[in-house]
Amino acid sequence: MLQRKQMWFWLAVSMLAITSLAWCSGDPSAGQQKNPKKSAAADQNVVDRPTDPSLYVGSDTCKTCHEQEAASYEQGPHWKTTLPKHTGPEWQGCEACHGPGKAHAESADPEKIIRFGSLTREESSRRCLGCHEFGQEHSNFLRSPHLLNNVGCVDCHSVHAPKVNRQLLKAAQPELCYSCHLEVKPAFAKPYHHRVNEGLINCSDCHNQHGGFLPKQLRSTAAQDQVCFTCHTDKAGPFAWEHAPVKTEGCMACHTPHGSNNPRLLKRSQVNLVCLECHTLTVDAPAPGIPSFHNQAQKYQACTMCHTAIHGSNSDRTFFKP
Repeated sequence: MLQRKQMWFWLAVSMLAITSLAWCSGDPSAGQQKNPKKSAAADQNVVDRPTDPSLYVGSDTCKTCHEQEAASYEQGPHWKTTLPKHTGPEWQGCEACHGPGKAHAESADPEKIIRFGSLTREESSRRCLGCHEFGQEHSNFLRSPHLLNNVGCVDCHSVHAPKVNRQLLKAAQPELCYSCHLEVKPAFAKPYHHRVNEGLINCSDCHNQHGGFLPKQLRSTAAQDQVCFTCHTDKAGPFAWEHAPVKTEGCMACHTPHGSNNPRLLKRSQVNLVCLECHTLTVDAPAPGIPSFHNQAQKYQACTMCHTAIHGSNSDRTFFKP
């Protein structure tokens, strides 16, 4: 009985070894479907730019078929890629973006050229960043919230059919931003708002749409001082006596950035209600409590009637005077 079990065991091991040998020595493509016809983008890394001059035909050859695209190209800023400072044919003209065009020109096969519509958002953006990655503005785009949410360069910019020639935008701000960020659009329709809809400022004045290291892609420090003080320079200081929340929590401690139903974009309808969020006697933080003579009657409710220099003062520690 034991001999029979051993015989079956070694027979099973032998069969397994023969199967494994046949699998390893056989055709690796056996049992697999043949890959469909690949495009030029699939055959090569879209970031790579071959340097062999024989693979390139030049923009003049492209114009013979793509007249409309060539006309829009020459009216935009990308014609500068034909300047001598971009050495090598891989950085010249149409083929700087679409890759070497010889195979496509000879066969008229659209699969023989890099087409941005067939690329993923990351692939097409990496292609753009081959030129635009230098400098602070675009250096963080690959890890930006936009690209992480599958929003690439081609969603906002159009080389051949821009609606705004400057920056080749598909639409003007803020409508371009509203196409995704519908949650902030109503704020700019409130009685008191930053003049974004009026065109006085743009979303990109405060936010870096190409990515950064701060929440909501802000172009500022944690206190948002650099963004706000770009316009509100009189609040920038430095002051001999600083109002602590301005430096620790930033302008958003008291103000809403997009729009509000309250004057001066305040978070509360009354000034004293904003102040009382900090200046209230509590068990945990008794220090900034309200003095006894502030009885919150109507005449005392507007704190800024007395504390006029609420953002900081050079002459008064209680902010009575600037």
